[in-house]
Amino acid sequence: MKLAPRFLFFTFFVFVCVITNAQANRIDSTLKMGKVGYKVTCNNKSKDQNEVKVKPVGFDNEAREMNFYIKGRITKAEIDDLNNDGFPDLIIYVFSGDNGEYGTAFAFVSQENKSFTAFGLPDAMLDGKLKDGYKGHDEFMLLEGKLIRQFPLYKDGDDKDKPSGGKRFVQYSVLPAGNGFQFKVARSYDIK
Repeated sequence: MKLAPRFLFFTFFVFVCVITNAQANRIDSTLKMGKVGYKVTCNNKSKDQNEVKVKPVGFDNEAREMNFYIKGRITKAEIDDLNNDGFPDLIIYVFSGDNGEYGTAFAFVSQENKSFTAFGLPDAMLDGKLKDGYKGHDEFMLLEGKLIRQFPLYKDGDDKDKPSGGKRFVQYSVLPAGNGFQFKVARSYDIK
């Protein structure tokens, strides 16, 4: 008889842990500056493909929700004024790869709270100045409307979990591009 309460407690504990882990990856957040912002939802169930919904909050009635698929999982969303126009913008961080080691970012820039435009961070492997020593393990942060990306640098022969080349820091600005916007490298530097 004494085993029954312990068994029930253990079963309840395992059930709570499974539910918690299943929901830990789900993103369902509303981020606002004042009365305006964005609601972001993503199940994050698959490491390969997930549907993302970005809904404007407090925008003019014409502003529509954006639905799209990403490769990877969203780890975080933040709000800031990325293009320095006084309107709130959204940024989401997405990680892909077998162990979630490759990071990227997607920005959603408000156009006077009437609509918003989306664009992504350029791939570091396509940039001749950034790709040398890059093997993922990105970290991101916003600093006064600028996106800062850092990642370890790998030398030839380094194990995947033991980079020996220091770190690279890249600062991106959001600039107009055609009818939209783009991330542009403002500066980068390495620390040994």
